[in-house]
Amino acid sequence: MMSGFVPGLELSRAYYADVVAPLVADIPHSAALIGPGSEVLAFDTQRSADHDWGPRVLLFVPPGAAAEAEAAVEAGLPSFFRGYPTVFAQHGQVRHGVRVAELGGWLSSRLGFDPRGPITPLDWLSAPWQALAEVTCGEVFHDGLEELNRVRAALRWYPDDLWRYVLACQWQRIGQEESFPGRCAEVGDELGSATLGGRLVREVMRLALLQRRRYPPYAKWLGSALARLPGAAELGEALGAALAARTWRDREAALSAAYERLAAVHNRIALTGPVETSVRPFHDRPFQVIDGGRLAEALLESIGDPQVRALALCGSVDQMCDSVEILTHPARARAVTAAVLTLQPAAA
Repeated sequence: MMSGFVPGLELSRAYYADVVAPLVADIPHSAALIGPGSEVLAFDTQRSADHDWGPRVLLFVPPGAAAEAEAAVEAGLPSFFRGYPTVFAQHGQVRHGVRVAELGGWLSSRLGFDPRGPITPLDWLSAPWQALAEVTCGEVFHDGLEELNRVRAALRWYPDDLWRYVLACQWQRIGQEESFPGRCAEVGDELGSATLGGRLVREVMRLALLQRRRYPPYAKWLGSALARLPGAAELGEALGAALAARTWRDREAALSAAYERLAAVHNRIALTGPVETSVRPFHDRPFQVIDGGRLAEALLESIGDPQVRALALCGSVDQMCDSVEILTHPARARAVTAAVLTLQPAAA
């Protein structure tokens, strides 16, 4: 029986080395723990082990080799590994944790495109941040096919012009609502002010991760991801104060501190010339703002690719919508992004 929690990535690494690798030693393959699962992003805890969790390995094989690999695995797996059952419930299906797939098909199913070829702006912007994180995090245990590590390196982060574009869209999102918490409170709508404050906190958290070349994970792990950023403690304190504020003035002061910190980070990463990092009045109204639109404009002006610069300030699919039913279905995410940005898929 289990005597203590073992992080899933550690468990699966040992599972591949001790059990799976010997079973498929004669079959060319790559092996990894990537894709869905809290353990891929190293966010799993003892609680994670209550469902869809156990010793897992994703096994990539050449075309035509899947049946042989599946038979070898089926014939040799033990019932338990280090106290954990090797057969367990996974998304409603009870089966062992070794999945066999061809790399191109698996990547297309997760991202909506095959990144082994050229990656287009539509590919980048239609891939949800969570999906990009799931492919580039986790661990490759063995890359015998010599493709997986190359793919992960290619997807590690946006090309520079697309990074500028996504950051511009994120600053634009902040700029569009940053004066609203004060305006709501001014007319007696404290609930609306607090709600908008919470929305802005989320946008700041995402921006902080994007500035540091981290794909923001989905909502459950957003705060955990921010807490892991080096030097993010003071930003987290400011955002916590914004959420806990009982008056719009306190809320505005806390958000202003967060905006100024991110404007300073903007200057440090030097994608544009220096910008003023202090908040200022919103026109002649008594609300303090960073004016996110001016940072968005500075980033857009620094983009060299005319196709990227001409895109509407809608951003990636995560910045366009937060529907789980879109973000977890690559074809839908791709269709939404193509329609909004009027981008056409590359010819086959």
